[in-house]
Amino acid sequence: MTLREFEVDIPLGRITGLRAGHDGPRVLALHGWLDNAASFVPLADHLAGIQLVAPDLPGHGRSAHLAPGAEYTSGVAVNAVLDIADALGWETFSLLGHSMGAGIASLMAAAVPHRVQRLVVIEGLGGLAETVERTADRWREAIAAARALPGKRLRVFADLAAPVRARMQANQLNEAAARLLVERGVRPVEGGFVWSSDPRLTLPTPQRLDEAQLAALVAGIGCPTTVVYADPPQPYFPEPLRSRRASLLPDGQLHVIAGTHHLHMEDPARVAMLIGSFLRA
Repeated sequence: MTLREFEVDIPLGRITGLRAGHDGPRVLALHGWLDNAASFVPLADHLAGIQLVAPDLPGHGRSAHLAPGAEYTSGVAVNAVLDIADALGWETFSLLGHSMGAGIASLMAAAVPHRVQRLVVIEGLGGLAETVERTADRWREAIAAARALPGKRLRVFADLAAPVRARMQANQLNEAAARLLVERGVRPVEGGFVWSSDPRLTLPTPQRLDEAQLAALVAGIGCPTTVVYADPPQPYFPEPLRSRRASLLPDGQLHVIAGTHHLHMEDPARVAMLIGSFLRA
């Protein structure tokens, strides 16, 4: 499918992204943390027959950052995605999410079940949990990081080679996939390029739900759901946690295939075989 740029205005600012297709089921594709809409470029080539809209989530890619003093939270993300759907005129739609985007999509499916028809999550279901015992430490770390951030300066890259290498090393990405994310994830400045994402996205959140709360949310997802994970498991979603979460879905199916965290970029044809007919149903 031919991807084209789009933009919509929502209460927090202008949202940019990529979209493809004119007919068929409506699918909102939500990328991972510090990624952007280009995360779904390889997969889009294998998902004909749907309307695919992949926004740069707030603070990512070319979309607006939150206002000074505001914080990036799950609630802000869910409401922003609903505002995007409203701006598109989509009352109902399906969700396709990767990593952080999968967590946001999971929360949406549980929170607004009357709007979400189908759910596909890749490398994430329900979001990251925290233990009660870590509550005080998490608050201390989050506040200390937030107070220190204003004094930090953005690193300037002379060209795109260094950020491409950084993404390859950090995410086990091949060069082509890393370049897609980098080209949409930087902006030009004097002397080269800097990351375009909001530095506040790197701050740890002071609050996370615990595993019991996340389990209750996953159990509250009533729409048909497909879960795709890579083998070997990533550290944040080890076994048996990820299988146990998937088993809580009232109407879910789990697929585990060989790959890395960005398997939808590096093996898009195989991932599309698992989710394409599901999304088109």
